[in-house]
Amino acid sequence: MKRTLSFVASALFLCLPVLAQAQEEPTLDTGDTAWMIVATALVLFMTLPGLALFYGGLVRAKNVLSVLMQCFAICSVMSILWVVFGYSLAVTGDGPIIGGLDYAFLRHMTVDSLSGTIPESVFVTFQMTFAIITPALIVGAFAERIKFSAVMLFSILWFVCSYIPIWHMAWSGNGLFHRWHVLDFAGGTVVHINAAMAGLVGCLMVGKRKGAFQEPIKPHSLPLTVVGASMLWVGWFGFNAGSAVGANGSAGMAMLVTQIACASSALTWMAMEWMKHGKASVLGIATGAVAGLVAITPASGNSGPMGAILIGVASAICCYLVAVKLKFVFKFDDSLDVFGVHGVGGIVGAILTGVVAAPALGGLGFADGVESMGQQVWGQTVSVLITIAWSGGVSVVLFFLVDKIVGLRVSSDSELRGLDLSDHDEQGYDL
Repeated sequence: MKRTLSFVASALFLCLPVLAQAQEEPTLDTGDTAWMIVATALVLFMTLPGLALFYGGLVRAKNVLSVLMQCFAICSVMSILWVVFGYSLAVTGDGPIIGGLDYAFLRHMTVDSLSGTIPESVFVTFQMTFAIITPALIVGAFAERIKFSAVMLFSILWFVCSYIPIWHMAWSGNGLFHRWHVLDFAGGTVVHINAAMAGLVGCLMVGKRKGAFQEPIKPHSLPLTVVGASMLWVGWFGFNAGSAVGANGSAGMAMLVTQIACASSALTWMAMEWMKHGKASVLGIATGAVAGLVAITPASGNSGPMGAILIGVASAICCYLVAVKLKFVFKFDDSLDVFGVHGVGGIVGAILTGVVAAPALGGLGFADGVESMGQQVWGQTVSVLITIAWSGGVSVVLFFLVDKIVGLRVSSDSELRGLDLSDHDEQGYDL
């Protein structure tokens, strides 16, 4: 009997490594999977119809279809590029800047492939929606005067040369930003600063709209803009809370701080307008809400509720100064304030992530290996500067090439008639 027990004990001891390995293998979690499917749908909802309507209402009536078309077409082409090579270049490889083509055409993936506790197919689609909305954000900077062919060609080239490298730097296990212990939970650098720099370069290289800074260029439908902003607000829960890649406490806190930052920023923008003009505007409160959503994006995985208020207030003040003041001082025609809101909000949020992550301020902690707020803020600042330089430099080159290939700007007659007719031979309304 003793010999039998000894044999069994020895066998179990030898099997322990195998059992431990089996326990470490990822298994599918249906709760995580269900949440991520919902989050993916919410992020797609941010572009179509959220961003499309937000931008569509801000332009003049003669250009509303052009903006809707650009968002719709970008959504379609980025979906294909992401599965053909984008996902592979983003997530694979040990390089600090870009991956490889091991996963091209998703040839490695089966119905049973997992990414953590969710099907890899769900993770691919979730990240696809980020690849869709990022270049779609850019079009607001040079709306109402750029050729549709130029938008499409630039978006494709920029996706390859800027979006994928910044994604890899920020979110792959061996990316460059990890050397500085950067925190970017849901895309402050990858999405907002990246897109905003491209937009700023674009609005400068395409040039001002006719009459810009000489006569008011008013939104044609503020109701559409508010509906679009409201859809962005709701969809952003998928954007930020979904970046936890699971139905867990991190997702719950990301959802809470997203709501708090958005509300804080909207109220701050409203208050500033009220004090300055004696009235609060619908456009202002909607813009303030988006600014808060942008700014909390990189911090949503590490901020506590009070940190979210700080980020919301700070983003509203900074974005207001750039979008309402500095734009008119320097006269750069950022049509729909892509840089003023997404660029400035992204920069404020990315840097303040290093502040609000501090446990003493109610945050959830710094990155692994970071011992002080100063060290974390330094890493955040480095990532911001790299993103600004990379996207800005790439965009200058790409806009130059696109101008040589198809031309950037529509003719004067086409601009006066409106891009709906000149590019698509359709009208949004019977004018």
